[in-house]
Amino acid sequence: MAPPMGYEIIIIVILGVVLIFGAKKIPELAKTFGKAKGEFEKGKLEGEKELNDFKNKEKID
Repeated sequence: MAPPMGYEIIIIVILGVVLIFGAKKIPELAKTFGKAKGEFEKGKLEGEKELNDFKNKEKID
């Protein structure tokens, strides 16, 4: 028997998550993940801005 590929592995992962956390907890986990992703993107943009400001400051000096 070949290992699961493509959509089969996605179904297995989803079933595993439902079994581990329960159907009621999944929307809360998704909401938390969305907030964390947003904070990560905000921090990434802020870090890039600071790096660009630092590079521009060095060019002026």
